[in-house]
Amino acid sequence: MLESLLALGGLVLLRDSMEWEGCSLLKALVKKSELCGEQVHVLGCEVSEEEFREGFDSSINSRLVYHDLFRDPLSWSKPGKVLPGGPLEALKVLDKRTGSGPVTIALDSLSWLLHHLPCPTLCRTLHALSRQDSCPGDNPPGEQVHVLGLLHEELHGLGPLGTLSSLAQTEVTLSGTMGQASAHILYRRPRQRPTHQTQWFAILPDFSLKLQAEPLLESQPHSDPHTPSVDPTTHLTFNLHLSKKEREAKDNLTLPFQFSLEKQQALLCPGLGQATSHIFYEPDAYDDLDQEDPDDDLDV
Repeated sequence: MLESLLALGGLVLLRDSMEWEGCSLLKALVKKSELCGEQVHVLGCEVSEEEFREGFDSSINSRLVYHDLFRDPLSWSKPGKVLPGGPLEALKVLDKRTGSGPVTIALDSLSWLLHHLPCPTLCRTLHALSRQDSCPGDNPPGEQVHVLGLLHEELHGLGPLGTLSSLAQTEVTLSGTMGQASAHILYRRPRQRPTHQTQWFAILPDFSLKLQAEPLLESQPHSDPHTPSVDPTTHLTFNLHLSKKEREAKDNLTLPFQFSLEKQQALLCPGLGQATSHIFYEPDAYDDLDQEDPDDDLDV
């Protein structure tokens, strides 16, 4: 379920497309983490800080820790003061955060980071950021790290998509039908088989999640009784239908490969008036009738 995406730590991959955007779901999960009392860090790359904070109330915005890479991604305006080293250094700063308790890190977006960082470097940093290199007992339940990564899958090839997919503990692929959004959720847990779920949802203007039931399929359109039906076989050069007389002739026809009872009786029990055939053979002078050496005439 969407409400349990942050129950366990690790990387949560939000895969969207041009038809179904995922930024609203990312902001909805950020709000849920804030309301649960978690410390939330946002690494903003694609949109401005004002645009990302839009829609949140003042209490959430006051607690939200925003790291801005949108205005100056390479720290050219203030070198050495904001985030020296660019996006990679920004991720390392998030990794060295202070404070205790559960933490949620939202990356908006992984696609932007993939275009500015090598894929192996980004994957190693995400691996360390989500604490996947630590033992299960190192981090108590109250200090779990949730990493929310928004990924525009249409912008990347199969290589980066497959690598990030194998790195994620949870994948959420957005799609939908009839104007209603759905999330196909893939859970990966250690020593357990992957599980799949599909959840239909809507996001309210205040970025609250509203779960919905699966929409009913549209009924087939009824044909108009006043519309004349058109026979598609009208202008064919051959006939697809048989008349009653033709069908009776077809049913009464005995095919040559059918071995009927009459044929069996005629072959096994010939009548008295029927002539029988015999084969008469008179050996030639050169015929070899020696059974001990039938090949003596071959001169071998």
